[in-house]
Amino acid sequence: MTHEHQHAAPHDHAAPDPSLSPAQHWEQRYAGDERIWSGRVNATLAEVVGEFEPGASIDLGCGEGGDVLWLAEQGWQARGLDISETAIGRARAEAAARGIESATFTATDLGAWQPEPDTADLVTASFFQSEVALERMEILRRAASAIRPGGHLVTISHAAPPSWADHHPAHMIDVRAEAEQLAQPAVDWAVEVAEERRRPAVGPDGAPGEHLDAVLVLRRR
Repeated sequence: MTHEHQHAAPHDHAAPDPSLSPAQHWEQRYAGDERIWSGRVNATLAEVVGEFEPGASIDLGCGEGGDVLWLAEQGWQARGLDISETAIGRARAEAAARGIESATFTATDLGAWQPEPDTADLVTASFFQSEVALERMEILRRAASAIRPGGHLVTISHAAPPSWADHHPAHMIDVRAEAEQLAQPAVDWAVEVAEERRRPAVGPDGAPGEHLDAVLVLRRR
């Protein structure tokens, strides 16, 4: 989705075309011959997940697959899901080019996706926010049903627009409110992290700035 941490180059956030479906919107974002993300893993994700024992993982809104490929390189059986066929095609091509066989990618509408229960040790969603229709909470709740006991749900989200902007088209996340909503029933979920973290960034004009990220880590008891 809006993987700000992975931008290969600045992109303007024009108002979405209301005549386009979510799939059409994201296909339009990925149109062209060039990748739109850097392909590097989200540094916060790497910091959090690096402490976990590898198993089976699912990444929601994986884009061109940077996080999924990193997870696979760390020993995970890593699966990426995204609504854009173009993004998934690029992720598969990169996995093939790097000889990474433990990363798989599927183009799917997450609004209709139904995971198999107790099949994943980790579900991740990095900047899983959208300026067009996205049933974020419902999707995250369904995805959490795939997590085995002892597994984790990790979300990293925009908590505020970047320091150089007054607005961001995607809905900002209140991480503590989201923790309360997702860690239900409380007997089944432990909140390990629910905090905001500042991250250095460079603005469109080249001047230093920062992002404010909402970091949530839940563990299924």
